[in-house]
Amino acid sequence: MNSKERCLASIQGAPVDRVPVFPLLMSFSADRLGVSYRQFASHGHIMAEAQLKVRQAFGVDAITACSDAFRISADLGGEMVYPEDKPPYLAKPLVRSEHDLRNLKRPHGFRPESRMADRTLAVGEMVQAAGDECLVLGWVDMPFAEACSVCGVSEFLLMLVDQPRLAHQLLDFLTEAVIDFCLMQVEAGAPMIGAGDAAASLISARMYRQFALPYEQRVCEAVHQAGALVKLHICGKTGHLLADMVFSGADLFNVDHLVKFSAAREVYTRAGKCFKGNLDPVADMLQASSETCAARAIECLRLAQGARYMLSPGCEVPAAVTDEVFQAFCEAPEHDPIKAQ
Repeated sequence: MNSKERCLASIQGAPVDRVPVFPLLMSFSADRLGVSYRQFASHGHIMAEAQLKVRQAFGVDAITACSDAFRISADLGGEMVYPEDKPPYLAKPLVRSEHDLRNLKRPHGFRPESRMADRTLAVGEMVQAAGDECLVLGWVDMPFAEACSVCGVSEFLLMLVDQPRLAHQLLDFLTEAVIDFCLMQVEAGAPMIGAGDAAASLISARMYRQFALPYEQRVCEAVHQAGALVKLHICGKTGHLLADMVFSGADLFNVDHLVKFSAAREVYTRAGKCFKGNLDPVADMLQASSETCAARAIECLRLAQGARYMLSPGCEVPAAVTDEVFQAFCEAPEHDPIKAQ
């Protein structure tokens, strides 16, 4: 069974030879290639090379074309800042009023200078190099997260209360842009799209159902219609959202270390869904020995026994995690005496 087959079988609930290993690698992969984060986030070819190098070195089962949350924001005309060793960000908000929203034009992601096109280039190169053997994911941010990017997090959260009509108008506009971005990457060969919505962890379940979930559903439906799958990645404390997240339509769910493993397992197993998680990237990897990391990974594997599951940290692997610790993490499914079901 190769990596791609292993991941897809896990999602479908079919037998696998071992649990797939599916970490999110951004700064870690840039570091191992020896490039600055600015280079990694600015050049699709470099991003692809970094992901492929980590895949070759450690045998991870999935790789992702992800660097930051500001691809669509940049293509909407936002002024970007590109630090040398940190993710790029928007210099100032794009939307503060209904007038600002009316002035936005749907981004044309196929322009050569487009940041959307740059990520799509990375997807295409990754698929061409490893797509038959490894699960390659494109990446978008869901509309709620995109709205936080174009407005600022605090500003958009206030908009939900003070100007809910404008919030929905913005979310509707951004949903179309997110779908366009998804389809670009699916057309480039991505069989799965990772979709981040971390800011949604900051709102109540009621507000999630009102302002985030309907737009996630539209994105998932569009990706499915294009023949691909979706991973929903909401970092943070999502215990209060688990029961609603399963209705997004996503095929795979990321679980942060801040969420109780048993609660996530119960919700996703009952819904017939696959999930991944939930090592603490800092305590269980960055600050851990190889032995401690492996033990924590095996603990997750045992807790997940019988469920649709992939081994993963709760979020991105820090660049400073040592090769020895990361290798121990990647090899944990091979050393677990309780093999995948």
